[in-house]
Amino acid sequence: MTNNKTKKTIKVVTTPVTYPMRLLRPVGDFLLAQLKHLEKRKNELDKDDPFANIDRVNDNASPDADAEEQYGHARISAVREQLDRKIIQTRRALTMIKIGKYGICEECGEMIDTERLMIYPEATLCVKCESKKEKK
Repeated sequence: MTNNKTKKTIKVVTTPVTYPMRLLRPVGDFLLAQLKHLEKRKNELDKDDPFANIDRVNDNASPDADAEEQYGHARISAVREQLDRKIIQTRRALTMIKIGKYGICEECGEMIDTERLMIYPEATLCVKCESKKEKK
């Protein structure tokens, strides 16, 4: 007599936990307002850039005026770079809300702490994964 034992495997399907839309709607509204503000600020910066002035090319400015323009352009370029990064992060967070993955760590798949999201709504990594990333 042979005893044929059949092993049954049970598949456990876990649905990722997400935040309810009634909680995400105000976050989305806040992020949209922030995005508009950031884009407006970026446009204002472009107008303030001394290198954007067409008359600058024909101007035979003194060395100190030229140095001032160089400094102004470098400062505005640095601020513009930061604004670009923040705009990308904000758009990414809005996309995550839209596809239902907002508040889930992109690295480990765990929920991002709500206190972190309150302070930094654009967060895509939990504190643990963020600190691992910074150590690299």
